[in-house]
Amino acid sequence: MSGNIEVTYAVDFRAGKPSNRERPDDGSIGTSIPRIARLMALAIRFEGLVQDQTIRDYAELARLGRVTRARMTQIMKLVDLAPDIQEQILLLPPINGLNERNLRRIVSRIDWSEQRRMFRKFTDRSA
Repeated sequence: MSGNIEVTYAVDFRAGKPSNRERPDDGSIGTSIPRIARLMALAIRFEGLVQDQTIRDYAELARLGRVTRARMTQIMKLVDLAPDIQEQILLLPPINGLNERNLRRIVSRIDWSEQRRMFRKFTDRSA
C-alpha cells in the first residue's frame, strides 16, 4: 500500500430517510455508499477520536451514538482488519453479502495474511 488515503463521509444519524429538500444537489443522488464502507469510515474516525482523547473510550462513543456497547465493539473491530482490506472496503463498489456480520470471521483472525486470504476468497466468491 503506498501513501495514506483520507476518506471523509457525512453521516446522518437521524431515523428515516432524508426528504428531497435535504438531499445534496450535486449529482450524487444516484450514487450510494455501501453500508460497510460507512461503518469502516466510522470505525476509523472513532478510533482517531479515542486515540487523540477527544472521546474517553468506546463506552462513551456507544452512549453518544445511542447503541449498545456490544454493537460499538462489533463496529470497532473493523479497525483490526489489515490496512489494505480496510482500504478495499472503503473504495470497492458494493459487493453482495459484504457486511459487518460476514466480516466478523475474518476480523477474528490476528494474522493479516490469513485475513487477506479469507477476504480474497470471499470477494472472489461474491463476484
